[in-house]
Amino acid sequence: MQNIAHSPTPIATPQAPAPNFEDSHASELKSRLLENLRTHSGLTALWKNDRFRSAELAHLTDRDREQFEAFGQGPRARPRHEFIHRGFEHYAAIQPDAVAVRQLGQSLTYGELDAHANRLAGVLAGHGVGHRDAVALYLQRSIAMVVGILATLKLGAAYVPQHVGVAPGATLEHIADVTGSKVVLTLSGLQNQLPDLPGRKIVCIDSVIAEPIGGDVCAPRLPESARPDDRCFILFTSGTTGVPNGVQVTHRNVCNILQTSPGDLGIRPGMKVSQLLSISFDMAAWEILGCLSNGGTLVLRGKDFQSVAEQVDIVIATPSILCSLDASRCRNVRVAAVAGEPCPRQLADNWSEFCTFYNSCGPTETTIINTAEPHYPAKPVLSIGRPTPNNTVYILDDKMKPCAIGEVGEMWAGGDCVTAGYLANEQLTGDRYRPDPFLGGNRIMFRTRDLGRWTAQGELEHLGRVDDQVKIRGFRVELDSVSAVLEQTDGCRQAVTLKYDNQTLVSFVSPTGVDAEKARSAVAEQLPYYCTPAFVLALDELPRTPRGKLDKKFLLEMATAHRHHTGTEDL
Repeated sequence: MQNIAHSPTPIATPQAPAPNFEDSHASELKSRLLENLRTHSGLTALWKNDRFRSAELAHLTDRDREQFEAFGQGPRARPRHEFIHRGFEHYAAIQPDAVAVRQLGQSLTYGELDAHANRLAGVLAGHGVGHRDAVALYLQRSIAMVVGILATLKLGAAYVPQHVGVAPGATLEHIADVTGSKVVLTLSGLQNQLPDLPGRKIVCIDSVIAEPIGGDVCAPRLPESARPDDRCFILFTSGTTGVPNGVQVTHRNVCNILQTSPGDLGIRPGMKVSQLLSISFDMAAWEILGCLSNGGTLVLRGKDFQSVAEQVDIVIATPSILCSLDASRCRNVRVAAVAGEPCPRQLADNWSEFCTFYNSCGPTETTIINTAEPHYPAKPVLSIGRPTPNNTVYILDDKMKPCAIGEVGEMWAGGDCVTAGYLANEQLTGDRYRPDPFLGGNRIMFRTRDLGRWTAQGELEHLGRVDDQVKIRGFRVELDSVSAVLEQTDGCRQAVTLKYDNQTLVSFVSPTGVDAEKARSAVAEQLPYYCTPAFVLALDELPRTPRGKLDKKFLLEMATAHRHHTGTEDL
């Protein structure tokens, strides 16, 4: 390694109950998913007929039918590579002396990173890791982490990332078991934090890197049986409602978003990309693989978000993390992209004044993001954009029928973004992944559980989660609509509203200088009485989870503490 110098208007939305999916569909869907992986021919398969199946649109007017098709289909584009690590290897060959990754004064060039990854791949192969296996990466943000990711991919295996110190030991045990990982990659300083993992080889990446590389290191060759529909990584949900579920993301999925525009964010050699997010979060793959497969320099943070943001050209973050940055000191940033949670309008307007700003959307199951479009302050609404290349979005009602343009419904995603289902959970796969009636054939669509509607301009307006529609005093309330009013208060950077109980809403705003009572009064003036929060607390910064999203559980605990402290037990 080298030492380097540190240089909207609120709306009423209908309830969208879950479709009644029969358990028998799970088995059928698994077969369809597997058949899709065997026969899916990619780009040409998506637009085979250039039109959706007309029988599914018969109830719409001619104009709505035309716009449902026009708005719902992303453009055609062929990804530059079929395997995401091939992009990195391309740049390692043509710019071996360019800096690939750096952190806190340490760096590796593309040539050095490739050599270290090749050698570690040889170590993994020596322990029996091969094509279509899974390798657990139990570590923390580091240059060694990047080496581990690339080494795994070079063997045709899938990496399974978890952040040691954040993930509970029971979760690490469960993930190692369900993925069948033969090897766990970690760091020497973290070994004693791992749970007992019998029958698995523990390899410390930093120890392998520390050994001198003698002569040429042979690059592993993917077997001829390798296909773009092989798994690239397996990401596990947070598990807050039960056992974590592993989403199987393929190379086709990843290349489709990171090797086409706008998902590549214009990254090219000479540009620096921040790495701010937890490795266990799908957006970290956007940072890491998006940067290295397009020739950029990945800048890993230590504990300080701001210092890294001030060095780079591209920032990928959640809105909560971006809210914590001083934008006036980030004028070096050319492109900023957020996803993962609702974005405050003021945040989008502020950043879009000096850089290209994307407010994107997409759950892990649709591969990082499946909608994007640049935002600018003059836009009438802050949208989540349009479908990305080779992907589709459908707004459907509770009977899974297309909504008219402008009507609110649930967003379903189709096309090359749709992942290969949940690992070892056929029932959940059958519930969330469904045969795509619009594209037909063996294509699959995914139920996002996000509410939205099409604007007249063909962009998607995100209207919260199905789960965020709550009943308060018997009335249906859209939590994001309440937060949107709060965010209109002078000086408010971010707001969140939560259901405390069946009678009560509570809200939080940041920073502390926001007039909380004025914010609460604005809700009372603009929305029905049952939408007014019992109290609004102003905090310097809203707390975040390790994945960079708002920590709603902790906020509810703060609300309880506030009630006890103020003696307002009966809100």
